[in-house]
Amino acid sequence: MQDSILIVEDDQDIAELIKVHMQDLNIHVELCDNGDTGLDMALRREYSLLILDITLPGCSGLDICRQIRQSRPEQAILMLTSRTSEIDRVVGLEVGADDYMTKPFSIRELQARVHALLRRVHLLESSRSHTSEQSQDETLIRSGRLKIDLRSHQALLNSKILDLTSTEFDLLSFMARHPNQVFSRTQLLEQVWGYQHSGYEHTVNSHINRLRNKLSVDTKTALTDQVTPIIQTVFGVGYKFNPEGAAE
Repeated sequence: MQDSILIVEDDQDIAELIKVHMQDLNIHVELCDNGDTGLDMALRREYSLLILDITLPGCSGLDICRQIRQSRPEQAILMLTSRTSEIDRVVGLEVGADDYMTKPFSIRELQARVHALLRRVHLLESSRSHTSEQSQDETLIRSGRLKIDLRSHQALLNSKILDLTSTEFDLLSFMARHPNQVFSRTQLLEQVWGYQHSGYEHTVNSHINRLRNKLSVDTKTALTDQVTPIIQTVFGVGYKFNPEGAAE
């Protein structure tokens, strides 16, 4: 089946430029220049990927992302913004974007990002098909209070389902497969996001922080020095999955 992308961008030149280069990848593309209409299209139809500008007439790209995440947590979303402030990029990731790019951007890099996101979409679809043929033991990752079900694409802590985006689930399941192994931000970008670009390591930081919050809120505890986190920072190196945190 042909992949489809919805581009919500009010700059017609940029939207048409992206469309042409996405069509070069044999992707079906639909355009929208208004946030309210874009949200309606994203809710009514199924797209492989949403590419959202942040500043739009009507509701913003952040609003679209936030609302889509409530009904479709696994929807792949890429944010585009011309803003240079780091806080804008952080907010985009905090509301659930899988990735972001700042304008102006390299078309070749954009194609690489889109390809990586679509590859993850395909892997998720393939995993669902494959796991349906596997035994339950092969599709479950267990670590203390945490259970990750690859078949249903759900993670449970203390038997409660965690509200994770597709990227958060992929990040957690990847690290849980390698307990106590330390990964740098660059390694996680390559393994989970599927690419390696200098300057975008903050994407990993934001997703780690969001994932930690969801793991800690579920247990109604705060991440303090007295609480062992499930996702632990190894200062100067990176992050690791700590089974002791899940065992508490």
